Amino acid sequence: MILHQALAQCRTLVVEGPDGIGRSGLIAELARHGFMIRRSHGHLHHVNPTQPYRELLAAPGRLAVDGSLVHELVYGPLRRGRSRVTWIQALDFAEAVAERDGALIHVTGETDDTEAVDAYERALRTLSQHVPVVTLDAAQLGRPIRAPATPQSQLGGCTKALTIS
Repeated sequence: MILHQALAQCRTLVVEGPDGIGRSGLIAELARHGFMIRRSHGHLHHVNPTQPYRELLAAPGRLAVDGSLVHELVYGPLRRGRSRVTWIQALDFAEAVAERDGALIHVTGETDDTEAVDAYERALRTLSQHVPVVTLDAAQLGRPIRAPATPQSQLGGCTKALTIS
């Protein structure tokens, strides 16, 4: 799946990517496409870290969530030695996004944090078995998101009869 397909087919998009890679252009574009933008406020719940995201996913209509449990899967081990989110919880979250006709958008770009980049790639590769993942380079975020132009038929402009001798 590519981004313009996700915009047309998905009710839910979860935007993910390493810290330091700007996502504001993409978030603004999603809002222009009719997505209600939500961010989880505050820290993860200590008993049930998926609770705030379950509440976000319960909202009606088209929804875009900026960041999620994947951030904790990546940065928990890098910053504290372990994640507060289990893989079971992350897979359950991915399935909940998929059930809501959703996809994860993996924003990539230049960053000095190669450990986080590698960890995001591993995490999203695993989650892609449960929910579609769209990878998008942050450098592409400055342009409006549109479907690719349909290719012109090479014979479409030919109006004369074809004669073979």
